[in-house]
Amino acid sequence: MEFCAWYPSPVGRMKLASDGEALTGLWFDGQKHFPARPMEQKASLPLFGAVRDWLDGYFAGDDPDPSALPLAPAGSDFQRLVWDLLLEIPYGELTTYGALAAKAAARMGRYTMSAQAVGGAVGRNPISVIVPCHRVVGADGSLTGYAAGVAVKSWLLQHEGALP
Repeated sequence: MEFCAWYPSPVGRMKLASDGEALTGLWFDGQKHFPARPMEQKASLPLFGAVRDWLDGYFAGDDPDPSALPLAPAGSDFQRLVWDLLLEIPYGELTTYGALAAKAAARMGRYTMSAQAVGGAVGRNPISVIVPCHRVVGADGSLTGYAAGVAVKSWLLQHEGALP
């Protein structure tokens, strides 16, 4: 059984999902890849209290540690590798799809990796904000796609001081 609750962020309502032990999803309401599967509402789940505290700190301007939360995003081995790389991007800093591709290639023992393949995995990140896919930009610094929209991505990056 999967459980859910809602969080009222400054940039839109967010849906939290859990298997009862770990956070399995965090999406802005209506974003791409928003889950349509049934979940039982359970706002009182202790994990959701910890996630709300984490998000409260983040939106208050703190840099909370994602490793303080049990995260269990479902995806392929490649997607999970990319999501682990996202967790290494420091608060308030940016990286590019190409730089992530180079890191993914190195971790996989390959010479190269497609930035487009990495972009596909970044776009499927099921745990927004905590797994900071919003910190990835195009090679020219452009705010390329974000599942919750470029306006939300821009707000998050400005909030972190990564954009003027």
